[in-house]
Amino acid sequence: MTDAHAGQPSSLKGRSSSLDLIKWLAMLTMVIDHLRLVWPQMSDLFIPGRLSFPLFCVAIAANVARSRSGELLTAANGRYLALMLVFAVISEVPYRYISSSGSFNVLVTLALGLVIAWGWQHRTPLSSALALMAAALVYVLDDPLMYGFYGALVPAAALMAIKRPGFLWLLPAVLCLLSNTRSSIVVKAMDLDVYSLLALGSAFAAPLIGLWLLRQTFTFKVWPVRQWGYWFYPGHLAALQALRFLI
Repeated sequence: MTDAHAGQPSSLKGRSSSLDLIKWLAMLTMVIDHLRLVWPQMSDLFIPGRLSFPLFCVAIAANVARSRSGELLTAANGRYLALMLVFAVISEVPYRYISSSGSFNVLVTLALGLVIAWGWQHRTPLSSALALMAAALVYVLDDPLMYGFYGALVPAAALMAIKRPGFLWLLPAVLCLLSNTRSSIVVKAMDLDVYSLLALGSAFAAPLIGLWLLRQTFTFKVWPVRQWGYWFYPGHLAALQALRFLI
C-alpha cells in the first residue's frame, strides 16, 4: 500500500512548528494591514498586508494535504468546514462595522477555497461536485467576494504546489498577483509606481514564502494555533473598531 504522505514535507505528518509559524505570520500581517482602518495615514501597511491572505491559503492547503486522498466525509473535515462557515457568519458583524469595502469578509473566500481544494485532493464524485458548485458560486460572487475568483483558487493551487514542488510553485503566486488586480493598483504599477509595485510583489512572493517555510524543519517551538485561532479574526476586528471609537 502506498503511503499517502510519501514525498510530502515532514511538516505535514504531525504537529508542525513551520505550519504554526505560517499561521502566526498570516495573523500578524493581517493585523498590520488592518491598522490602516484605524489610522488611514498608515497606508503603507497595505504592502506587508498583502502577505496575509496567501499565507492563510497555504495553511489551508497544508491542512488539506494532511488528509488521506478519497476520504472526504470525515469528522475532521466536517468540523473544519463548519468552523469556517460559522466564523464567516460571526465575523460579518464586526467586519461590516470597520470596513467600507462592500465585500464579504475573507473567511467566505477561504471557506469556498477549502471546498475547491478538497476537489483536487480527494478526486471523488462528491468532492468534485462540491468543488464545481463552489467554483460556480465563486464565479457568481466574484465582485463582492474578497480577492474574487482568482483568490478562491489559491488554496487548490497551493495544494498542487505542495504535492508537486517545482514550477507549480508559480501557480499560487500568479493567482495571488491576479487576485490583487481589481483596483487601481495595476494601473499605477504600469506607471512604475513604487508603492504599487511593492504591493503586487508582496502578493506574488507571499505563497512562495509560505511554501518554503512549510518545507523547513525548525528546532524551536512555536505556540500552536488551535481552534482559538478562529476567534482571532472577528476578535481583532472588534478590538480595532473599539480602538477607532476611542480615538
